[in-house]
Amino acid sequence: MRLHNLSSLILILLAVAGMQSCKAPKDVTYFQDIESGSIIETTPASDIKVMPDDRLGIIVTSKDPALASLFNLYAPTTKSNPGVTSMPVTNGGTSDNVASYVVDSFGDIQFPVLGTLHVGGMRRSQIAEYIQDELKKRNLVKDPIVVVDFLNHSVTVLGDVTKPGRVTFDKDRYTIIDAIADAGDLTIQGKRTDVKVLRNENGRQVAYTLDLTNAQETMRSPVYYLQQNDVIYVSPTDTRKRTTTANGNAPLTPAFWISIASLVTTIAVLVIK
Repeated sequence: MRLHNLSSLILILLAVAGMQSCKAPKDVTYFQDIESGSIIETTPASDIKVMPDDRLGIIVTSKDPALASLFNLYAPTTKSNPGVTSMPVTNGGTSDNVASYVVDSFGDIQFPVLGTLHVGGMRRSQIAEYIQDELKKRNLVKDPIVVVDFLNHSVTVLGDVTKPGRVTFDKDRYTIIDAIADAGDLTIQGKRTDVKVLRNENGRQVAYTLDLTNAQETMRSPVYYLQQNDVIYVSPTDTRKRTTTANGNAPLTPAFWISIASLVTTIAVLVIK
């Protein structure tokens, strides 16, 4: 009877070891709720809006290059305008340092001839249209073309991704999927069900949690479209956490259970004798 019970115990331990070794990892695949032909309603598209400390590249052109040059500050930058820095731009095959503009805490920039312009909260296209309208309204340029670029927009990606750090972008719309891709994707030990996004809203840091295995939840989240300076943190899996301690994952390995079975067998044989 004792030998029968012993055999049963050993078989159970070996079965547990086998299940541990053959167990398929959970929550590794993205968008598990998507099937062929699925239609997902995403959160309304949100273009990036200008915030204080953003740096903008603004270039004015027209049929009269000499006239347009009055509205393009060139290097070197003077100390009299601390809100302006230089930006290398190629014009007609020649490289010039065309001014870029730092948005102050009030959401304003200092623009040549036009003076103070309030651009805080505007989209890139709105700023270009605003400056074009001002130039026409004041009879300064009849046919202005204004190009606005984002120069320092970025998000921070931390945690279990391949390339953690700051990720820069110059798109009007930038999603959480874009940021993860630009950071080299999550590692195999990144927790896809627990991705946090920290966002500054009215002077407060607000935390959102995303489950990347659920496409519906991810694409309907208010942080699916990112804003500049968002912080993304990918939590590690429990397995990853246990690697920080000696033998933390030992109970999950087949070798551990085989050694337990061997120990039980040895003790049982000694008892029977």
